[in-house]
Amino acid sequence: MKHANISIFIPHIGCPHKCSFCDQRTISGTQKAPTGAEVREICSKALAESKSHENTEIAFFGGSFTAIPKSYMCELLSAVQDFIGDGKFKGIRISTRPDCITSGILDILKEYGVTSIELGAQSMVNHVLEANERGHTAEDVYKASDLIKSYGFELGLQMMIGLYESTADDELETMERIIEIRPDTVRIYPVVVLKNTKLGEFYQSGSYRMFTFEQVVNMSSSAMAEFERNGIRVIKCGLHASEFVEKDMLGGFYHPAFRELCEGLIYRYNMEYYINETDRNYIFAVNSLCISKAVGQKKSNIEYFSRQGIDIKIIGDGNIPKYHVELR
Repeated sequence: MKHANISIFIPHIGCPHKCSFCDQRTISGTQKAPTGAEVREICSKALAESKSHENTEIAFFGGSFTAIPKSYMCELLSAVQDFIGDGKFKGIRISTRPDCITSGILDILKEYGVTSIELGAQSMVNHVLEANERGHTAEDVYKASDLIKSYGFELGLQMMIGLYESTADDELETMERIIEIRPDTVRIYPVVVLKNTKLGEFYQSGSYRMFTFEQVVNMSSSAMAEFERNGIRVIKCGLHASEFVEKDMLGGFYHPAFRELCEGLIYRYNMEYYINETDRNYIFAVNSLCISKAVGQKKSNIEYFSRQGIDIKIIGDGNIPKYHVELR
């Protein structure tokens, strides 16, 4: 069953650092922190409008949830208690920094019924974390992840591709270290350069040497395939579509259908494995729910092979795993 969130954004509150890439007000489109009463109103409306909510979590995103004042954190958690369990929403999901996790914090989150904790790891390479003013180390991610898992929470990690001073080898190392931690879920965020950020200054001065869009799509698709192959669900790939992001974006790797681009590339590479120099016609079977992904965004894979004089037909088979391709 597909997972869903009732997303409640907490702007830049509690974060002890402003990272090079961060402008949470732009990313979330939110200027004002919600009150407990406003959160109850959001949840009440979502519950009334939702047809199926047993796999839905109330999600506090945006700032570093466990670094906000304890009284405000408990106010928000208290506000959603009437909407959890007994045929209502599944639980509560929060996102925070790796260095803002302690046993005391986890005791509170457990008491209030939090089910999932996401950590903004972003990179698992220390020189990249330092260059982007994250204020924590890769070791902090390991420690926080171990502690979260020991409490029985679902663990999610967030990875950013294309950060300042990051190389292709650094991206590969980050992916491998995340797999080593074995979180339940991962979000992949290609970097978007926003106005009023340190990264924006680097970009405008020319000191930020960026990957190409094609390179980032390749890296993201490879990471998606490897995470899924290792039993780690990729619940997001690409920044969510937003008028605020499009308005304040200076550069980077934003596309409203970024995930579809990556999934199409995974299928293209898997189909290319079967292509030889003599045959010009192929029938490929993929999971029945993934036909559009295999066809590619705006039929990009069909057109890609057509330019090489190759005709492909894609059919569905419910028994084929996600991202797998069978030649028929």
